[in-house]
Amino acid sequence: MKQIYMITVALLLFTATIKAQQMFYVSPAGNDLNSGTNSQPLASLMGARDAIRKNKQNNTAPQSYTVIVQNGEYLMKETLELTNEDSGTEKHPITYKAANGAHPIFSGGKKIEGFSIYKKGIWEVKIPESEYYKWQFDQLYVNGNRAILARTPNEGFLELDTIHQTIWKQGNSKVAEKAEQQLFFDKENFDALAGVQEDEIPEIRFKAYHKWDYTLRHIDAITNDSLSVTTSGKGMKPWNALKKGGRIVFENYKAALDAPGEWFLSKKGILYYVPRPGETPENTTVIAPVLEQLVLIKGNAAENKYVEFINFEGLKFEYCHYEIPKSGSEPNQAAALLNAAVFIEEAKNINFSDCEISKTGQHALWFGKGCSDSSVAHTYMHNLGGGGIYLGDFKEIHGKDHTHNITLSNNIIQSGGQEFPAAVGIWVGHSSNNTVTHNDIGNFYYTGISVGWVWGYAPSLAKKNTIAYNHIHHIGWDLLSDLAGIYTLGESEGTLVENNLIHDVHAFSYGGWGMYADEGSTGITFRNNLVYNTKTGGFQQNYGKNNIVVNNILAYAKKYQLQCTVPEKHQSFTFTNNIILFKEGMVAKGAWDKVKATMDHNIYWNTDGKAYDFNGHSFKEWQKMDFDRHSFLSDPNFKDPSNADFRFKNKKRYTKINFVPFDYSLAGVYGKEEWTEKAKLPIAVTQNFEKAVQQNMKLQH
Repeated sequence: MKQIYMITVALLLFTATIKAQQMFYVSPAGNDLNSGTNSQPLASLMGARDAIRKNKQNNTAPQSYTVIVQNGEYLMKETLELTNEDSGTEKHPITYKAANGAHPIFSGGKKIEGFSIYKKGIWEVKIPESEYYKWQFDQLYVNGNRAILARTPNEGFLELDTIHQTIWKQGNSKVAEKAEQQLFFDKENFDALAGVQEDEIPEIRFKAYHKWDYTLRHIDAITNDSLSVTTSGKGMKPWNALKKGGRIVFENYKAALDAPGEWFLSKKGILYYVPRPGETPENTTVIAPVLEQLVLIKGNAAENKYVEFINFEGLKFEYCHYEIPKSGSEPNQAAALLNAAVFIEEAKNINFSDCEISKTGQHALWFGKGCSDSSVAHTYMHNLGGGGIYLGDFKEIHGKDHTHNITLSNNIIQSGGQEFPAAVGIWVGHSSNNTVTHNDIGNFYYTGISVGWVWGYAPSLAKKNTIAYNHIHHIGWDLLSDLAGIYTLGESEGTLVENNLIHDVHAFSYGGWGMYADEGSTGITFRNNLVYNTKTGGFQQNYGKNNIVVNNILAYAKKYQLQCTVPEKHQSFTFTNNIILFKEGMVAKGAWDKVKATMDHNIYWNTDGKAYDFNGHSFKEWQKMDFDRHSFLSDPNFKDPSNADFRFKNKKRYTKINFVPFDYSLAGVYGKEEWTEKAKLPIAVTQNFEKAVQQNMKLQH
């Protein structure tokens, strides 16, 4: 009898477990009017969401829900929006996941078909939605590659001659609320606008690249007599204005349509495309993005109605449109004013794993205000108009709307900033206690990881963030300046930057550092990082307080190995137990004669055998300034540093400064070979990066 009783209890428990787990199935061949069973699947994530809502209404007993998505491509006709009613619980989460072995794709784009071959081999097709309903799009993809909106020049830049600004309304800020700028060119540069039709002028845009920012504006007028164009919007930022010699391109007019890979959409709804070699209308897939957000998760923290306990596993999201506002895009650091293809706000325990986000006009994913206890793991983000993952808000928000405790681990984030070059791989604003580890971030034009959002010593909530074991590489190119592999800003007590591998960081003019403690950076520890092949140094501090730079290897910067900018009355930083290896440039450059910093127990070695220039001082003079009293000019005995092998031959030298070896090979993504190989940039990209660096350095000299 006892045995029968135990079997009965086991069966009841098993039955209860089955009832506590509700499965819904989604298939490209499904229908949202179906029941959602394996034999009668639904057709969309929205259909699955609605089925779960209905099931919740009819069943009061708590249960988990799992949506199994079959293989195939799903055209999204609307954004997947999830609110508090779509939440799970800790014991009964809601999961949207790919079926075993499946790789479902959710597309926010529209396929453009019916091209015919126009004059000079240019393709054209009339798009009814554009002709009759004025549908316009600002990005286009051909065979999965981002096409180029018709631009002039095709390579390089035009050069500004002079700029005249008329302020219409100043307002209370240093930046005028409304102003007009007239941009003047010499005749050779102005001739790029030859062939512009009068009715095209309102649609023409210019892109200007200046310092760490980027301006995208429409133009109001072209004046042939004065060789100028007029634009209006906000006033120029005094600290980062457009200047003589500035680089600029014009885009979005038919006369600029003259190079393979370029496209243009006329106001009459005709799409033109110049094919690349080997492309034919028959072997080419052209997709225009439609949806401006693919996933929107939004709760209500004020009413304690967070969206909670939702998981996404193995899903791919692609083709997300970013509409360029009529006001354009005023300069904003880190392209922080963009939205994201996947946006989460006021939510907890939202987790993404084994997912993919690509072909976006904006950022890939953003945990906005009020998010916590969430994660992104083993997710591939690439071909991005903006950045990768953004955390937190621009403002100092306490309480329920403070974003914290987000884990970003083992992700590949590459080829970003394709539309907005100031975007970054990972951005942490007013957000604390986040863990950013083992990510691979490569091929960005501004910065790899940015932490903090306060300039100076104003209150900051970017505290206790851990940035560790990340591989950050091929950053900056020669487009923007004042950038770094890892960039910090504001008071960030408890933040730890350790065991990162950072290399190949370059900039157009100044900047191009491995680790950059910018304005007000405070209380940060930079430890056990390997940095090599930068333009202006492995470490730079603009100004800040009580930062610790210890046990790092900083190698092969081209101009300076170390920089500091602003001296202050307090202790700025401590720089100890580091190894600095170089073959060109100065050891130190900046405000070293006045800065308050502790420099000691370091090794410096110039492999070129030339003199050591410590900000205009010899090493002995440097030591008399109370720097590096117990440091050495000696070979650290790396195995093969010129080929990026920074392991030691022996302990002989590094033990003299109490340096502790660390395993930099642990940085970056981990797992199956297929995953780690995916993190490697194409050889063509790395070769082009090196060419850009060499060309830029020639111009510098």
